[in-house]
Amino acid sequence: MMMIRPIEYRDLADLLTLASKSGIGLTSLPQDAATLSARIKRALKTWQGELPPSEQCYLFVLEDRERSRVVGICAIEVAIGLMEPWYSFRVSTQVHASKQLNVYKSVPMLFLSNDHTGHSELCTLFLDPDYRYGENGKLLSKVRLLFIAAFRKRFMQRLIAEMRGFSDEKGRSPFWESIGRHFFSIEFAKADYLSGIGQKAFIAELMPKHPLYIDFLSEDAQKVIGEVHPQTVPARRVLESEGLDYQGYVDIFDGGATLEAEIDKMRVVKHSRLVKVALTETPICLDAPSLLVANDNYQHYRALLVNTALYDDRLPINAASAAALGVEQGSMVRILPLTAQEKA
Repeated sequence: MMMIRPIEYRDLADLLTLASKSGIGLTSLPQDAATLSARIKRALKTWQGELPPSEQCYLFVLEDRERSRVVGICAIEVAIGLMEPWYSFRVSTQVHASKQLNVYKSVPMLFLSNDHTGHSELCTLFLDPDYRYGENGKLLSKVRLLFIAAFRKRFMQRLIAEMRGFSDEKGRSPFWESIGRHFFSIEFAKADYLSGIGQKAFIAELMPKHPLYIDFLSEDAQKVIGEVHPQTVPARRVLESEGLDYQGYVDIFDGGATLEAEIDKMRVVKHSRLVKVALTETPICLDAPSLLVANDNYQHYRALLVNTALYDDRLPINAASAAALGVEQGSMVRILPLTAQEKA
């Protein structure tokens, strides 16, 4: 059984193993024990109510209960950019015109931006390659949205997700080669690592403050602006199905798309709902719709996918699923069906 729960200190070893498989481009999952340990500590302090919103981060893991092994991770930052600047490139245009020459041209530009300051952020999504089958990826990605719906007042008005940009099999980013290298004089992998362990002062010190002409970039760099890494395409589709979309902001390192939305307009907020548990000895039907189910217990949050159908506005689940969720007959749980489009 695959189950979502809050991270614990005992997960550090598994987290380091996941980090070793993540490759270049996932800045929030560095191969650094001290950084990951500090992040676990910050997440636990968030649940304990010991941090202000500007420092809060919820960190969830996907656990293979049969093997007692963490195989995935995802997170929510409550309010970004309030402790240190949050940078993005905004893709926009500048008009060059001459009435005398009868010339009018819109030129695409990159503007350094802090526009997402104070937004909540979906981040740190990574699933062990050995578990990229079935609906594990959807469970890991969507559970953050279900948690936000359950505890809406703890989050901001808008939500973003900075997606991993394109890099080749050797970890080379054409966007970085065309921009970052000229200002930082270091390899993409090193800049990515420094950002991941929290050493971000160099970004403010070295990033260009003036708009950049996209036409001056290499053709390869221009092509990947607003695109995502091939392994990130499924995650992008899942988030877009929930109402997040690309509005012209990209990552300053690799040019990956940033998706965003108003939280209250998202599908999960509108359509997730509470139902009562009905324990049953009948095996769960694999042909039934997949439902994301969570116990809405803030301190002991648990979520999993079940294949079952509502009956008289009750959720039939077996004893094993109820035990994993920490619920019993008549308990209230929050559910969200996967869309028909995703099941196709």
